[in-house]
Amino acid sequence: MSTHQAPLPLCQEKLAQLLVIDAQERLAAVMRKDDLAITLANISRLLEAARLLEIPVSSTEQYPQGLGHTVEDLRRRLPQDLIATEKTSFSCCTAAGFERSLNREPNRKQVVLVGMEAHICILQTASGLQRWGYQVFVPADAVCSRHPGNRDNALERMRHAGIQVTNTESVAFEWVGDSTHPRFREVSRLFR
Repeated sequence: MSTHQAPLPLCQEKLAQLLVIDAQERLAAVMRKDDLAITLANISRLLEAARLLEIPVSSTEQYPQGLGHTVEDLRRRLPQDLIATEKTSFSCCTAAGFERSLNREPNRKQVVLVGMEAHICILQTASGLQRWGYQVFVPADAVCSRHPGNRDNALERMRHAGIQVTNTESVAFEWVGDSTHPRFREVSRLFR
């Protein structure tokens, strides 16, 4: 008796978009330093890969009056014309104006989620996007929570719900797809 499993979904350059969720100053200040450094470095890598491959990027800020804006290093890497969606809801999917930022290119039905905090805004947004019909990817090394156990629990919950829990390097190389891709060398340099 054979069991049939669906094929493993891969991120595709022409279908993907990147969403940076709440990578803000005051949230960053309460993260464990090692976890934060890894998370920010990997978000930066994905932002650069997205720029090289012309993959659309969106971002959100949770109550910026209280939590500050996106951390400076990431803000410099975001597209210059990007305006973060401000929100008070934990799921981006219930924030006013958020759906418009995703629907700029309606054929891009894969969303890669990165940012803070994995067990609150990342998890709730992943659930909402899944209900909207998006295929959701969460690089485990590009999300963090104040407490690592909460992050691990969120990743496990998302995995069981059909969210693709992956890693930064896998996402970037899935976007490229082939060593003959014209941007392969530039993207691969991000991981040396």
